[in-house]
Amino acid sequence: MTADAATGFNTRLWRRFVQMARPYWKSPERWRARGLLALLIVLLLGQTAFNVWFNHETGEFTSALAARDADRFWASILRYTLILLAAVPIYALYYYVRDTLGLRWRRWLTQHFLERYFHQRAYYRLNAMAGIDNPDQRIAEDINSFTQQSLYFSMIVLGAVIQLMAFASVLWAISPGLVYFLLGYAVFSTVFTATVFGRPLIGLNYRQLQREADFRFNLVRVREHAEPIAFHHGEMREMSALQRIFAALYANYQQVLRWQFKLNLFQYAHSFLTIVLPSVIIANQVLSGALEVGSAIQAAGAFAAILSALTVIVEHFEGLSRFSAGVDRLHAFAQALDAQAELDAPEQPPATHIRTVHGFELSLVGLTVFTPNREHLLARDVTLTVHPGAGLVIVGPSGAGKSSLLRVLAGLWNTGTGDIVRPAEPDMLFLPQTPYLPLGDLRCQLLYPNTEREISDEELAQWLERVNLPTLAARFGGLGATLDWAKVLSVGEQQRLAFARALLAKPRYLLLDESTSALDAANEERLYSQLAGLSITPISISHRATVLAYHQQVLELPGDGRWSLHPARGYRWP
Repeated sequence: MTADAATGFNTRLWRRFVQMARPYWKSPERWRARGLLALLIVLLLGQTAFNVWFNHETGEFTSALAARDADRFWASILRYTLILLAAVPIYALYYYVRDTLGLRWRRWLTQHFLERYFHQRAYYRLNAMAGIDNPDQRIAEDINSFTQQSLYFSMIVLGAVIQLMAFASVLWAISPGLVYFLLGYAVFSTVFTATVFGRPLIGLNYRQLQREADFRFNLVRVREHAEPIAFHHGEMREMSALQRIFAALYANYQQVLRWQFKLNLFQYAHSFLTIVLPSVIIANQVLSGALEVGSAIQAAGAFAAILSALTVIVEHFEGLSRFSAGVDRLHAFAQALDAQAELDAPEQPPATHIRTVHGFELSLVGLTVFTPNREHLLARDVTLTVHPGAGLVIVGPSGAGKSSLLRVLAGLWNTGTGDIVRPAEPDMLFLPQTPYLPLGDLRCQLLYPNTEREISDEELAQWLERVNLPTLAARFGGLGATLDWAKVLSVGEQQRLAFARALLAKPRYLLLDESTSALDAANEERLYSQLAGLSITPISISHRATVLAYHQQVLELPGDGRWSLHPARGYRWP
């Protein structure tokens, strides 16, 4: 990596940082945030002023000791103590204000990303995108790192500038030669660090963040799927997979450590040289008596402060490389969310995506459906209408696109052409084969996602009885019981509980993707028979001919893009 490349890289990092940081400082919280930032700068100025006074008094009492002047020494110690008493609250308040601002920034930015993450189901569509791994880690950890480290490094740079201005006059008055030497030394060390260590450490830290997140994700996955892994005796396979992921993490971190070792060699050589260099440069002046020992101490302190200011990148390069990797990951995540938002923009040409129009009935007009990345054609030019009360069964061999068509009807996929006329969201409800049971009590399972609805316990108990779960609440201590429902209920119980949720919601159309597959024929009949009385029209995928009695039409998908529509009465199951 050349110096020009390093400069270009830093410019790119700066642009990405600004893109990520700007929204907060222009948000409705901007005045409070700017106020805290202004207070932080004032406290930083105070810290620098105290550092100058501490440096001056250190030189003063050192000179007093060298001259054996007791009055001068104790007067300096008294001043030093008074300065210390005033400085301690300033230093403590500085860190409190900085971390408070970082926390508020994190809260706003997390909310900002969560809104974008859930807008138009971006969280669902990102699963099909390559390169956006572990969005949970980017929201939970990368945002936290970004806000805290942004303030940390911003204050370091600003403090370096203030420190440079504060100590430059002190050092110039003692030894102009030290100032000239400082400038040359700082330029050399900064360019050398950026040139030699820049790109390797940034790339390695980026991959390390990714691999740490992958390892954590797979550990969580084992916990969430513990039962099926145990049923399959898959312990060795899962352990082998985790060991393989950790081996990649370990190998990458070994490279990080090797580069950090080289960087540390340079950094420590750099820092230790700064201790002795000012004394070497002004030694003759002190030895000749032109300068007091205290002045030499002051010069050394000013030299160290200015050099720290001029070489701030060198001293914090390791942390900056990790920060840069985090900025890159957060920026990539933001770009992916922007791309999803553009796909859903109203001006999106209808010729490239399925157009959805809200209406009373469900109709498909010239609908051609592809998989999300357009690898496979699932159905071509489907045209049909599902009138209220006239249910539709979708049949066909495995892989023919039955579930995919339901995803299109539910609004999850839009890759293809044609139009869908359908009711708005509350009147279209989707029930998958494996129900989603969120964290919460039993009442929450029945009312999700509208958990604030006011429905009495007695009415909820009646709905549980209608799906043949009359003792469910009593078994677990009532509707307020909070458990991991996906683990304590059988699959059949989960499907009946989800069906009760659908009956409570009373949608106009209910999309059922083998939603009763774990039930016996009697329970399945019990659930389906209640739909007509609630004016709920089913659109079902099923492998059982018994469901035909609750539908009037059959859509047959052979799997090659063709389709055919048949009356349900008299239809012969393939």
